Amino acid sequence: MFAPSSAGRLGCLRLGQLRAWAVGRWACRARQAGSYGSAGSEPEVPPPGPARGTLTEWALLVSPFGRLRARLPCHLAVRPLDPLAYPDGDRVLVAVSGAEEGAARGPAGLRVTYDEALREVAVVSESIDPRAAVEVHAPLKFDLNIKSSGSGCVKVQNIECDNCKIETEQGTSILQSVKSQKLRVQTKGGKVICLGTVYGNINIHASDKSIVTIDKLQGSSINISTEDGLLKAKYLYTESSFLSSAAGDITLGSVHGNITLQSKMGSITVDSSSGCLTASTHQGAIDIYVSQLGKVELKAHKGSILVKVASSLQAHLQLSGKEVDVNSEVHVQEMAEAYKDDGVIVTGLLNQASTREKWIKADAPKGTVSLRSQSWFQSLKLQD
Repeated sequence: MFAPSSAGRLGCLRLGQLRAWAVGRWACRARQAGSYGSAGSEPEVPPPGPARGTLTEWALLVSPFGRLRARLPCHLAVRPLDPLAYPDGDRVLVAVSGAEEGAARGPAGLRVTYDEALREVAVVSESIDPRAAVEVHAPLKFDLNIKSSGSGCVKVQNIECDNCKIETEQGTSILQSVKSQKLRVQTKGGKVICLGTVYGNINIHASDKSIVTIDKLQGSSINISTEDGLLKAKYLYTESSFLSSAAGDITLGSVHGNITLQSKMGSITVDSSSGCLTASTHQGAIDIYVSQLGKVELKAHKGSILVKVASSLQAHLQLSGKEVDVNSEVHVQEMAEAYKDDGVIVTGLLNQASTREKWIKADAPKGTVSLRSQSWFQSLKLQD
């Protein structure tokens, strides 16, 4: 392990490497109202910027397949080492910058250690200035176990690992182009933002009014839950996904695979579904476009349901609600109506469907079930 040094004197690291390492250092500012966007709006991601008042730096000689354990009340960014500067991937570089440019306070109580037996780098402090920022450059394949307290934010970028665990309180978690066999993110009040493509078996739990926004997730198993906050994803490519919210809306773009959606008080919107889809809500409405079909089952206990289908889609239909409205543009053969318990049930075949493995069931006992035709091009425009 190399001893810490003041800025500009990093033991065996060449000055040119140090300068290259420092350029583009990410800093996540202390949480302020509106700093990451208000509820329901697109999150604002803090842009990368130059290092601010670097105070202390460490360079540790490590195994390239180890783990980072961080326990901090301030902001933390984790990025991979420069493969050209460190082709063996056997360093962990740690830098601390002040709360604002020219800050003079030191990284009080920060401990940076490496346990060779455990292959674990520990970056731990309870007393460091919450406005400070810690940046870690680790080998490309390095497990992460990060816990941030207070308003400390966490950003992980371009890392591959078997296990990645991130916990925050009020701070934002940002994952950008991360690959992990097992990825877990938990927050008690901060936002969770996934940029680029995040790969792996993913578990995200957001409490209170936390918002989860996702560009693209790809993996075998995905489990995401929110309480009062919005859950929004542009693309899901999974074998099995379970997304739920107590009171927030669930808004999805293009989803593929076996998807289960549940919301107690919020509404559910899916711009394009390809595969098997189950969606249910107690108070909210459901708005779904089905592009390619496996099995679709929708239930809105007190709200209404709008089902949009591709013009060539083949499926068996069973639509039930207080009212059922089938647009004349939708080609339904063998359509039948039955009235029961202050409601109506409509059955039929879309485009001469011949197999019962593909069907759409929609039930809105207190609302209206509507069936409409929508083209793939119209769906793309909605996603944009």
